[in-house]
Amino acid sequence: MQRYSGFGLAKHALSHHENWERQWRNPTPKKQYDVIIVGGGGHGLATAYYLAKEHGVRNVAVLEKGWLGGGNTARNTTIVRSNYLWDEAAALYEHSMKLWEGLSQDLNYNVMFSQRGVMNLAHTLQDMRDVQRRVNANRLNGIDSEVLTPEQIQELVPIMDCSKNARYPIMGASWQPRAGVARHDAVAWGFARAADALGVDLLQNTEVTGFKIRDGRVYGVHTNRGDIEAKTVGCVAAGNSGVLAKMAGFRLPLESHPLQALVSEPLKPILDTVVMSNHVHGYISQSDKGDLVIGAGIDGYNGYGQRGSYPTVEHTLQAIVEMFPIFSRVRMNRQWGGIVDTCPDACPILSATPVKGLFFNCGWGTGGFKATPGSGHVFAWTLAKNQAHPLAAPFSIDRFHTGALVDEHGAAGVAH
Repeated sequence: MQRYSGFGLAKHALSHHENWERQWRNPTPKKQYDVIIVGGGGHGLATAYYLAKEHGVRNVAVLEKGWLGGGNTARNTTIVRSNYLWDEAAALYEHSMKLWEGLSQDLNYNVMFSQRGVMNLAHTLQDMRDVQRRVNANRLNGIDSEVLTPEQIQELVPIMDCSKNARYPIMGASWQPRAGVARHDAVAWGFARAADALGVDLLQNTEVTGFKIRDGRVYGVHTNRGDIEAKTVGCVAAGNSGVLAKMAGFRLPLESHPLQALVSEPLKPILDTVVMSNHVHGYISQSDKGDLVIGAGIDGYNGYGQRGSYPTVEHTLQAIVEMFPIFSRVRMNRQWGGIVDTCPDACPILSATPVKGLFFNCGWGTGGFKATPGSGHVFAWTLAKNQAHPLAAPFSIDRFHTGALVDEHGAAGVAH
């Protein structure tokens, strides 16, 4: 550990950080790039990083209309898991999980990935059938998963009401020990710093206002800072994907909804795992700072509002308090909404589009954060090779024409 003398401490105290090295550059946009990534959240930054690292494509620009990681990356509950039902989704999320497990070392940046386990509760007989089916499917795919009894749940989470008199009786749960949480802003910053170090231009406050399209091919984008050219453009803009698609002249099978969450005042450590309940639309974990991080369901109405609503918060908190009576007097600090784009089958779109050279990575619904490294990895492969990565192939836009949907509503964690 580095030690400072009294003089050294005084010198650094008076420096006001002027000489601190910035984590990434603030470059002026070039006129032309090989690849443009629209969206500077976790998925977009991961895509840029893997393009540069894995494929040697370094003449890349990430365009973000606000600040890096300021959209859905900063507005989620940071849960990471891979226990999805269908082979196609399970393979994609497990690919992401394996990248999570080495991500801090790969980026040389502590993303605070904590494998504290994720528990999905079952409150009805049908819930238990679904849990058993999903756990068996996970095991067949080599994903760690097990069925817990109420007694095992009580042993893992003593503060939860597992009594027979509970309003929401707990009949069992699925349990993925390798799952957990990560620090959302650290994930964005880690990918941003690593991409910048490989030569990627990160352009903040650069809003895309249209696409340069000629003869059915994209040639670049219009922005509030001028036109920027590229023959490959990847859109990774979460809840605003439908808006971008409209600019390009086609429609995506998406709906955008606010997804709400809230955090409490900090408490001493008391909950060392993640507890999710799809049935009552509530999930909870405790951050390393001590806050209770509580997620709710999506708003029933389409919208782009990044704020919470009292009816949704009230519904969620009454369920959380029923399951965790010990939290009944805890005060809430803040609430917010993130804009999620949801597909009819609760699975993402990783696909080419009717416009040549234009690709979309969207539709992650409530599961975007957990997929961050895996999404970026396979999307970078798709952009670099101009063809779908094998893990991305099942999530083409074409599935909505062929009917080959991957219905993950039951495993998505929050009904939507």
